[in-house]
Amino acid sequence: MFYYFSKIFWFFIQPLNLTIFLLLAGLIAAMIGRRRLAVTGSVLAFLVLALSAWTSLGAVMLNPLEERFPKPPLPQKVDGIVVLGGGFEGAINLARGGYELNSGGDRMVETAILARRFPQAKVVVSGGNGSLLFEGEGDADTAPRLLEALGVAADRLILEDKSRNTYENAVFSRELVKPKPGETWLLVTSAFHMPRAKALFDKAGFPTVPWPVDYRTSGKEGIGLFQDNPSDSLQATTIAVREWIGLFAYWLSGRIDRPFPAPGSGEGSAASL
Repeated sequence: MFYYFSKIFWFFIQPLNLTIFLLLAGLIAAMIGRRRLAVTGSVLAFLVLALSAWTSLGAVMLNPLEERFPKPPLPQKVDGIVVLGGGFEGAINLARGGYELNSGGDRMVETAILARRFPQAKVVVSGGNGSLLFEGEGDADTAPRLLEALGVAADRLILEDKSRNTYENAVFSRELVKPKPGETWLLVTSAFHMPRAKALFDKAGFPTVPWPVDYRTSGKEGIGLFQDNPSDSLQATTIAVREWIGLFAYWLSGRIDRPFPAPGSGEGSAASL
């Protein structure tokens, strides 16, 4: 139920869709003679779109997430690497059979680099098709084609292809791997996603060393106008809003212990270092 509710809620609340719904509400209000409501809906729609696309709001919201878990020194010994899905163009790869990367593709590239650096480490790719409406190939189905092409042997891969969200990434990976005490596992995901991912893996009893990649901010952004192109600014705002809402939703539902997890706050986080 949580999965379906979260998908439906996000469909309505993400900035671009929210703008459309506010404009639609304003249009309907104008048609029935409710001029004040029509103006309110139109103004709100303009503000949502303008703040999302023309300002650095998205970057400012993303930066605290990206700074929360700095990349640590690389451990001398790594038993395994867990990479979370979200780096492939699922619909295109389903149709064409390739391994097209999206803006989160750094997750897979970094995983291949780490796998070559630690040739004895197992590699877990966690990610099914998390879309409610669209068909696409899950990252765990696509990843072997890319990783094997980059020199990672197939017998090192552990594929978790059932998860639809980060909570299921953590739970299903834990069940599949059954990590042993004293083992060191790297958790690879986008820097903005690491607070939620690390907290969920801790909660699931899977100690990991956070290894953030796919940074979207320089760390030097301030409030301002037209600091990036509108489409990238809109994407940054959309990602930031989704991640902050996700953190609070997972906290309120009891899936994580703190609304803004920090290093050292989860169970087992020190044991993996």
